[in-house]
Amino acid sequence: MAEHRSMQRAALLDAARSLLSEGGTEALTFPALAERTGLARSSVYEYFRSRAAVVEELCQVDFPVWAAEVEAAMAAVERPEGKVEAYVRKQLELVGDRRHRAVVAISASELDAGAREKIRAAHGGLVAMIVDALAELGQAEPRLGAMLLQGVVDSAVRRIELGAAEDPAVITEAAVGLALRGVRG
Repeated sequence: MAEHRSMQRAALLDAARSLLSEGGTEALTFPALAERTGLARSSVYEYFRSRAAVVEELCQVDFPVWAAEVEAAMAAVERPEGKVEAYVRKQLELVGDRRHRAVVAISASELDAGAREKIRAAHGGLVAMIVDALAELGQAEPRLGAMLLQGVVDSAVRRIELGAAEDPAVITEAAVGLALRGVRG
């Protein structure tokens, strides 16, 4: 029975990723989850109390995997400038990934305080990855610099997700250039 519930929960999360990827937050509804998984709508409520709970669990499951990919990209280069570039590029590369869409799809205002705090903590772990590289580059306030650098990444992510007039590759190059010029001072 526990294995069946675990498989159903995984199917619901996968359906949620697909819905978010295909149609954004408006597409993530319990009737749509039920339809995608073949469950009754009432059964979806046995697994999740709300749409925010679905997103919270997606973040808990997917964010560490996503962060590990960023960390691996940074570990593949030696120089601190290369680490900054890998940090920005990898996050922007992951924008189209269904796991990433789940992390950013629902605004923090739709989540309860506990969920927002978990997501904030996960983001804090991501920001912490780049602090040492910024310190090596001579940043006087590397933690602040890391938060500001993540702000550049977040802005580029939003621009890509909005389907901006610019090609995602152009947005990525602009963000990388801005980041590298900014960390060099």
